[in-house]
Amino acid sequence: MPEKTSYEPGAPCWVDLVTPDLAAAGAFYTGLFGWHAHPGGDRERGHTLLSLDGDPARPVAAMMLHVPEAPPGTPALWTTYVSVADVDAAAGAVVAAGGRVFLGPMEVPGMGRFAMVFDPHGAHLGLWQPGGFTGAAVVDETAAYTWSELATRDAGTATAFYGATLGWRGAGYTFEGTDYTEWKTGAGTPVAGMVLMDGRWPPEARPHWAVYFAVADCDAVAVRAAELGGAVVLPPADLPVGRFAVLADPQGGLFSVMQPPS
Repeated sequence: MPEKTSYEPGAPCWVDLVTPDLAAAGAFYTGLFGWHAHPGGDRERGHTLLSLDGDPARPVAAMMLHVPEAPPGTPALWTTYVSVADVDAAAGAVVAAGGRVFLGPMEVPGMGRFAMVFDPHGAHLGLWQPGGFTGAAVVDETAAYTWSELATRDAGTATAFYGATLGWRGAGYTFEGTDYTEWKTGAGTPVAGMVLMDGRWPPEARPHWAVYFAVADCDAVAVRAAELGGAVVLPPADLPVGRFAVLADPQGGLFSVMQPPS
């Protein structure tokens, strides 16, 4: 597994999970993906790094407890972080483009600076200015992060917002009746996707960023998720780019898995 040591500005670089039950989340994800859990020194939030090979210096993701102010019953939540050169400037651009900053910008000593933001329709995203920590050490491998995708009901506003804040440029196309956009950085690197939430989505579904993990066998992972107490929200289905499923952990945290085409 080659190590990822840097990220282009505008590229997703990290994902983490906030959960109401750290022990249960750890049992689920280590059982599903074979991850190794490495608890840190933050006793209040229980910040825990997750690795593929048992080396905490090569993390693929992290998990921690919800903030104490989170209402009882708040489900688990995965967050995508995008690498930026200047998080303060990026947060300012978010506000100028109609979004909202709800945490930060603030320093993580020795690691970098971050902010948490909402886009104009309430989908949340993290911004990360690297310092000593650049992001996930392993990506695009089995059981590692591979893609992030925005589900929104207003593609035009989203395209303008993410173009103004992150410099993304989108190329849209349609497959199987679904409007899809692939976003690229200014340098032309594909970094994320966007799907238009049409009438096939339930009315209560809110705009959100979905996190995808690569898997070798989508169907087997879906079965295993259910065995571990999770749920299969959308059963395995074929797409032009592979076979995917939407799953939920036992605390309600949604995530997707993608099996590349053979």
